[in-house]
Amino acid sequence: MRVVVQRVSSAEVLVQGEVVADVEGGLLLLVGIAESDTNADLEAAAAKIAGLRIFNDDDNKMNRSVVDVGGRILAVSQFTLLADIRRGRRPSFTRAAHPESAAQSFEAFCGLLQSESLEVETGRFGANMEVRLVNDGPVTIVVETVGGRVT
Repeated sequence: MRVVVQRVSSAEVLVQGEVVADVEGGLLLLVGIAESDTNADLEAAAAKIAGLRIFNDDDNKMNRSVVDVGGRILAVSQFTLLADIRRGRRPSFTRAAHPESAAQSFEAFCGLLQSESLEVETGRFGANMEVRLVNDGPVTIVVETVGGRVT
């Protein structure tokens, strides 16, 4: 599993010109589900992301989590995060989970984030989406899991 975590002032997802989800203050998550991912991977990533202290405290030090600041999450499924570009010029996506299982895992991952007391908005799985965001910082972190552990 690979998740690109971006601290944002605002973010929104549009499908065919219509806003389907938006957040003000919080995190934008670009979520890549691998074929080998298990529930343990989903749990590890959700717990790590919920607890990441990447929001500033009163001393302007990154010391608060998205939960601490009452931030919201916008999660967008993005299989292209699992692209293999080692050979040739065309990316291979064979590591990405098949759409049916990826959709179930993505939904489960969002549910795990909600169980961490987070409000979660999502893009539309499988749709061609336009993602707009205003980075805050910028702060961008990549969270990866293998075998149920954050690597």
